[in-house]
Amino acid sequence: MIDGKEGIEMDNESTAFLEALMDTPSPSGFEYRIQAVIRERIRAFCGDVRTDVHGNVIGRLNAGAPLRVMLAGHCDEIGFLIQYISDEGYLYIQPVGGVDISLMPGRRVYIHTATQRLLGVIGKKPIHLLSEEERRKVPKVHDLWVDIGSRSKKEACRRVEVGDVVTLAEGFAAMGNNLAVSRGFDDKIGAFVVTEAFCRLSKVRRVQAEVSVVTTVQEEIGLRGARTSAFGIDPHVGIAVDVGFASDHPGIEKKIVGDVKLGGGPILHKGAHINPVVGRLLMEIAKKRKIPYQLAAESRASGTDANVMQITRAGVACGLIGIPNRYMHTPVEMVSLKDVDNAVKLLVEFVCALRPGMDFTPGT
Repeated sequence: MIDGKEGIEMDNESTAFLEALMDTPSPSGFEYRIQAVIRERIRAFCGDVRTDVHGNVIGRLNAGAPLRVMLAGHCDEIGFLIQYISDEGYLYIQPVGGVDISLMPGRRVYIHTATQRLLGVIGKKPIHLLSEEERRKVPKVHDLWVDIGSRSKKEACRRVEVGDVVTLAEGFAAMGNNLAVSRGFDDKIGAFVVTEAFCRLSKVRRVQAEVSVVTTVQEEIGLRGARTSAFGIDPHVGIAVDVGFASDHPGIEKKIVGDVKLGGGPILHKGAHINPVVGRLLMEIAKKRKIPYQLAAESRASGTDANVMQITRAGVACGLIGIPNRYMHTPVEMVSLKDVDNAVKLLVEFVCALRPGMDFTPGT
């Protein structure tokens, strides 16, 4: 469990839920394990929960209210699939999503079959035997092999099969200063934020909108789950919660990325696919409730669920809340739990501020 959560309102059930999310495998297209965890959490607060044919989990409050809002956080992570099994029993893999191949050699992985989880390692030639040219070379994904200790293809095929999911073995761990590290904060932490906000909203009487929370699937391979779920829900307002680049570590050019730090508050985005009325309301609420926030500019469509929600049907008034994240798409992504908690608070207050008849037309 997470200790020393100074100034954070997450209770033991919330922290246990967060740890379960981070430790549950969910590569794009194979999110059903993590969605089972999320369904159980939502059902403790709301009976109106379903899973659509794509695998999106959707919970709903105040069904039939005239103003509909959709809260979206994608639950899929990057990973691998088994592509080929050699005669010697080694597994060759292909990436799911934007995997940094240079970080993979020498890592432990889990292979998730239909019945069990197996430990494997991504092998690497010892440095003593590498030529100077080989030491400078970044491996190709087809050069990587996973060793599960099998002595032959026949033995390996009794344990795994082509198409089985592979994830890195790194899981959740708490750090000092309210920080936490894990693989897959992109974007299980967004799925956590929208789910926790939804659970808190279920206890609030002043909610006047129909609220749909969606833990979307297949974002890492094309924003697919948000596209289909938004079409079905047909919201007037949509808020996506995803991670954003923290620039408070060496090697980042703030003039390019912006000035964002862990613990500085959630990121509020401004740009073409952010509805100006929604964006302004988020900032006004943050100021009124003394919720710290940071700003980021999006000069074009972002690679988040907000992008496709905005252009669904006749258009949706969208906003984007980011959780500052160091080392994105590595096995050691790092976030501040204070930023996470403040994002939940901001989302709850935003939904409570929505009223029937509100006009989200730009310029109003």
